[in-house]
Amino acid sequence: MIDFSALKITLGQLAHEGIFVGTSSWKYPGWIGQLYQPDRYQYRGKLSKSRFQDSCLEEYAEIFSTVCVDASYYRFPSEKYLANLTEKVPPDFRFSHKVTDTITIKNFPTLKRHGEFSGRANPCYLNPDIFLKSFLYPLAPHRERTGLIIFEFSRFYPRDYRHGREFVSELDLFLSKLPTNEWDFGVEIRNPSLLQKAYFDTLERHSVAHVYNQWQRMPDLSEQLKLRSPTPDNSPTGCRLLLKRGRDYDGAVESFAPYDGIKEIQKGVRHAAAKLISDLKRQPSGRRTYLYANNRLEGNALATIEAILALVENQDPAG
Repeated sequence: MIDFSALKITLGQLAHEGIFVGTSSWKYPGWIGQLYQPDRYQYRGKLSKSRFQDSCLEEYAEIFSTVCVDASYYRFPSEKYLANLTEKVPPDFRFSHKVTDTITIKNFPTLKRHGEFSGRANPCYLNPDIFLKSFLYPLAPHRERTGLIIFEFSRFYPRDYRHGREFVSELDLFLSKLPTNEWDFGVEIRNPSLLQKAYFDTLERHSVAHVYNQWQRMPDLSEQLKLRSPTPDNSPTGCRLLLKRGRDYDGAVESFAPYDGIKEIQKGVRHAAAKLISDLKRQPSGRRTYLYANNRLEGNALATIEAILALVENQDPAG
């Protein structure tokens, strides 16, 4: 059983230090009976799916100080949607957002949801004007509730770029058009070959985070953490714990749903994440860190986070 009272205290202390730890999304029925109390979502003696979907964020925010919003990846967030989120959480809660793929997909895959653009080049790829107008502008009223804004780039293929330096050059130009001194931005990539000095130098020059990500084809988190120097004081840090290396997403969904318990412990990932948090706790104050765990890593993000924070406590000489 997860001790949510103790977890709330630990998460609150970390948030006070600028280290925000949460999950990727929050609307998981498998968490009912763990994080979520069933009686809060009853209607006429039965669980109301609509009531759960609409109001479970309030209960989530009683424990956690942040969450990563996956929905913003699939459509530009409306002002109404963002206002509905923020009214359900305390003033110090932080929403991190994955930027809509309209900005980050260079060539649309052949999927129904892309409609007329399916299989075609993306005319909006890395367009700063569209990003500022359609994504950042609606967020402006919620600046104090916004955490890390993540540009997640799906795996690039030769059709997209012949050389990694072409991507870095386009990314550099795009970031130069953004107010990187006013918001926390992060870049998440899925091509190991891009983890080169030019890429990291570009991010550092713009005070943008590389989002360390445990993912199917990326180096393990522990290896990624060795690849760059400590983040400058004015830059955020991002980390997402998503998938065991070598495991495909659909396979994880099939194996782990409904995400009500740990199915496969990833010791290496846990220890690497704990070390990252411990190292950042020893850094000067003022830096923001955002770490998110996904159910698809071990089967239950809540228990994954509890286990990581227990390791942090063991590594902390003052703990």
